[in-house]
Amino acid sequence: MNILETEIAIKKTKDFFEKALAEKLKLLRVSAPLFVLHESGLNDNLSGTEEPVNFIVDNKRLEIIHSLAKWKRLALWKYGFEEGSGLYADMNAIRKNETFSNIHSLYVDQWDWEKIISNKERNVEYLESTVRKIYQAIKETGSYLKKEYYYLNIDLPEDIFFITTQELEDIYPELSSKERETEITKKYKAVFLKNIGDILKSGKAHDSRSPDYDDFSLNGDILVWNPIIKDAFELSSMGIRVNKEQLIEQLTKTNKLERLNFEYHQLLLKDKLPQTIGGGIGQSRLCMFYLNKQHIGEVQASYWPESILVKCKKEKINLL
Repeated sequence: MNILETEIAIKKTKDFFEKALAEKLKLLRVSAPLFVLHESGLNDNLSGTEEPVNFIVDNKRLEIIHSLAKWKRLALWKYGFEEGSGLYADMNAIRKNETFSNIHSLYVDQWDWEKIISNKERNVEYLESTVRKIYQAIKETGSYLKKEYYYLNIDLPEDIFFITTQELEDIYPELSSKERETEITKKYKAVFLKNIGDILKSGKAHDSRSPDYDDFSLNGDILVWNPIIKDAFELSSMGIRVNKEQLIEQLTKTNKLERLNFEYHQLLLKDKLPQTIGGGIGQSRLCMFYLNKQHIGEVQASYWPESILVKCKKEKINLL
């Protein structure tokens, strides 16, 4: 595809997947903020070391979001959503501490979604059921694009394979976390890696995860095998959210108890917020995977350092 053909394909991809996702999870599209008040505690802290882009207005600090992980749960409560229904939004963020690569950019775009569930649904079975619905939306989008563009290499298995981070470490104890993901995804092609954030038997966490939105025992990442870059490729991070007890436990474990002073966390402690499940699904990641692109800059407009621009030009990779 040339650039114009790619732009048309991006639009087709996003339109089809967005509709499929909303139908399968019963989600309503809503508007979302680009920035939030620092003292609200609504910004996603990611691994806890990243600093959000921020500015001062009326003597108050506003932060460009990293994701809408917490804002969505608050919105479900404020907007009056019922149990079994949910919302999704186009999330556009700046992550200035991101390391440049062919799959990482300063600019992040994803479908951020959140759904109200009952306390009885706070279990692995419900989590896996939701993952399968999302995976079906991914599969259906791939089938649609194969009809539109017969030459695309989109080869996904019928079902997604489930495994925990501890089970994965037990299988590949000598490998790094990233190497384990590569091996298991190469084998099964589509994997949901569960339980991200807690410390494993090795004394290390598989990966860092902010302790105040996902329940570490009820979360995970959707990974697929990318035949173009020949590696595991994360499409989504998601999970059942913390309840009051899990919030305190995870903040204690990670020495982040000061966050309990934020407005969002106070609402959760007072049982004001509904129990939810939610996550983010990368828009550029999906497009890069479906359209067989080597670099995420082929499906999103962002900033790239001179070294990457030179390399892409040499390899005839057309960045937007």
